Amino acid sequence: MASNDRQAREERARLRTYQARQEVHVRKQRRRVRDNVIAVVSLVVVLALATAAQLFFFSGGPGTPVAEPTETPTATPTPPAGENQGDVPSPDLAEGRTWTGTLTLNDVPLGVELDGEAAPQAVASEISLIQSGFYDGTSCHRLTRENIWVLQCGDPAGDGTGGPGYSYGPVENAPEDGLYPAGTIAMARQMGNAYSQGSQFFLVYEDTQLTPDEAGGYTVIGRVTSGLDELKSGITDAGTADGATDGAPAVPVTITGFTIQ
Repeated sequence: MASNDRQAREERARLRTYQARQEVHVRKQRRRVRDNVIAVVSLVVVLALATAAQLFFFSGGPGTPVAEPTETPTATPTPPAGENQGDVPSPDLAEGRTWTGTLTLNDVPLGVELDGEAAPQAVASEISLIQSGFYDGTSCHRLTRENIWVLQCGDPAGDGTGGPGYSYGPVENAPEDGLYPAGTIAMARQMGNAYSQGSQFFLVYEDTQLTPDEAGGYTVIGRVTSGLDELKSGITDAGTADGATDGAPAVPVTITGFTIQ
């Protein structure tokens, strides 16, 4: 009888040991699944934040005004997507040809070419503004650094809210791969609105990758043909005024001349 009791106790002990081992195994599996889920969710969040950060950083092409600008520092309401607003110059003014000229920032002359065939609407607007002296004395109010390398200019208000009193679209001549090589000249715009282009443009001083939004990329109007090294050494290499990766240039920048022919 005692032998039977002892055998029963041993069997119960073995059963408890087996059950304990099984519980440990199940807990490990659950922990492994949980850890994998956390890792996947964390990766998704990081990727989403990175994408959102870039879209936010470049939503203005890069550096849009909050609302499409007017001639005064007071911004007008955002223009409806798909519509030109105001007295937009005719694309015929671009003549479907290459225009050459000089953009002078402080004492740095930059040779430029504008492609009236690839971006007739944007180039027509630029020609009109240049020939009217619109840009003379305006500032380059924004410099971005660290992966995104652009200097944004052409705002008469000097704070990202100014413009020519009209806005236009669509996006023209945007690179399909999102790569804007050093020397590219492109138009700023609002996020998601291809018809929010005005007078603000940006100069790419190092190769830059820009993520398109639902409106596409950014209209490339031409390129800097000379003086880019001087622009970097005299202006952009100094960084921003507060040392951030996005802000006013440490070296105040004024458009002291802009000619085209």
